[in-house]
Amino acid sequence: MQNNPGMKAKTRFFAASLVSLVMLGASAPALLAAEGAPATWDDLQLAKSGKYSRLYLLPGADFQPYNKIMLDPTEASFRKDWVRNYNQSSGTISRRISDEDVNRVIKEVSSNFGDIFAEEYQKAGYQVVQSPGPDVLRVKTGVIDMEVSAPDVRTASRSYSASWEAGQATLFVEARDSQTGALLGRVLDRRLAGDNQPYLRNSVTNKADFKILFRRWAKDSLDGLNRLKGGGPVASVQK
Repeated sequence: MQNNPGMKAKTRFFAASLVSLVMLGASAPALLAAEGAPATWDDLQLAKSGKYSRLYLLPGADFQPYNKIMLDPTEASFRKDWVRNYNQSSGTISRRISDEDVNRVIKEVSSNFGDIFAEEYQKAGYQVVQSPGPDVLRVKTGVIDMEVSAPDVRTASRSYSASWEAGQATLFVEARDSQTGALLGRVLDRRLAGDNQPYLRNSVTNKADFKILFRRWAKDSLDGLNRLKGGGPVASVQK
C-alpha cells in the first residue's frame, strides 16, 4: 500500500493551495505548531483570531459586499504516513486499512463537510450559488492531516477501541473574490474530534464526533465572516 502512487497523492496537501507552505519549508502541522508563525502568507498578513490557530487576511480587503457563497468541493486527506503506520501496528491483516477504505473515507469526509458547511451558511441567510458574481465569495475548504482512532475498516464483526477522542484533523479555508480570483484570506486550524470523555469507539461513533467538529468549524467560519462584514475593510494586522 505504501508504494501505491494514488495513495501517496491522496495524502499530500493541496498542491495548488498550499504551495506557499512548501516555499516556506513547512507543512501545515509544522506551521500550526510553530511558536512564531510567519507574518505573511502570499499577500496575506497574520491577524489576531479567537477562533482559529492561524488566520491570514489581505489588508484592505472588504467583505461587506458578499452575501452569497460559492463552495468548491471539500478536499480531504490523511496525515502523511498515518495509514502505513496504522497498518504496521494493527496486529492482524483483517484490521488493516485498504485503498478502498481510504477512498471511501475521503469521499465521505468531503461530502459531509461540504453539506454541513452549506447548510450552516444557508441557515444564516447566505445563498449558496454555482456561478461567480459581484456579491459572491468563493470558498475552498479542506479537511487535511486526518488521524482516526478507530478507522472505518470493513470487517466481519464490529470492533471497538478505547480512546479519549475520535481523532483529529486540520481545517483549511481559502476565500477569494469569485469574479477576479483575488485572494482575501486563509485559515488553518487543528482540533480533536470527540475529546470529551473516554469512549469505546468504532466507525459509527467516530463519524458522529467528526460531524460535530465539522459543524463547529462551519459555525466558526460563519461567525468570522460576519465579523469581517460588520467591521469594514481589513485595516491592519493584529497580533
